[in-house]
Amino acid sequence: MRIVFAGTPEVALPTLEALHASAHEIVAVLTRPDARVGRGRKLSRSPVAAWADEHGIEVLTPAKPREPEFLDRLRELDVDVVPVVAYGALVPPAALEIPRLGWINLHFSLLPAWRGAAPVQHAVLAGDAMTGACVFQLEAGLDTGPIFGRLTEPIGPADTSGDLLERLSIAGALLTRDVVDALADGLLQAEPQPEDGVSLAPKLSVEDARVRWADPAFAVDRRIRAVTPAPGAWTEFDGARLRLGPVTVDPEGPALEPGEVAVSKRAVHVGTATDPVRLDQVQPAGKKPMDAAAWGRGLQTAKPSLV
Repeated sequence: MRIVFAGTPEVALPTLEALHASAHEIVAVLTRPDARVGRGRKLSRSPVAAWADEHGIEVLTPAKPREPEFLDRLRELDVDVVPVVAYGALVPPAALEIPRLGWINLHFSLLPAWRGAAPVQHAVLAGDAMTGACVFQLEAGLDTGPIFGRLTEPIGPADTSGDLLERLSIAGALLTRDVVDALADGLLQAEPQPEDGVSLAPKLSVEDARVRWADPAFAVDRRIRAVTPAPGAWTEFDGARLRLGPVTVDPEGPALEPGEVAVSKRAVHVGTATDPVRLDQVQPAGKKPMDAAAWGRGLQTAKPSLV
């Protein structure tokens, strides 16, 4: 089949590579326009665009996929199907109608659970024991289309969103390839999503990533793992932002008030509403990540606390 692949970040690359290695032809990729990134605000291609450049594949970068020029080009390409992985823009009905088999989306949750932009982060934040991925028919609603295939993936007690997303992107790539193969052979029909079990997963903000030390230790742990690596957990120390890596709940640690810090030779503990947690890695403002114990030994505050 003739494919236009729609995606933007690095997590889309496993599916793009799997489809490129299949019997199908990727005639173009659709991705978000070049964006300014980093301190130097240098204009940068998306990972999907950079991959396509290396492989000599046409790159489509409309500001919005409803632009007439983009719709005309999509028609000219005579596309059978558009697989989507984290494209990052709403696809209008006018575009959805052009490919012969429509648009199919790889979504990293067990739909109808966690519809939205941040399904993996919300699954970790909620303490789910299991998640997965679905390939479904894209339609006007928010992740509401019928499902072609799904897979499951357990969430480990130490998994960050980054860990989980990496595994799901690899397994989901094979799922998407298999769905495209089956669609090409006319062997697959989508099944409607269940009406029960709907939950929403909006994008997590920087403020959502701020640690709430008055929460129980299990909730502090989940929040930090949910926002690792992005947007990144943080707290305030001495009026400045302190970024945090994953922590360990330590029932045997010292008794501390929420946010209170205890420093020993080998560890830094912080109090929560229940058990304390032990910090692993921290990053003070303007500095590189460092071992929490080394950071703690350099503190000069008599009674340090995090807020």
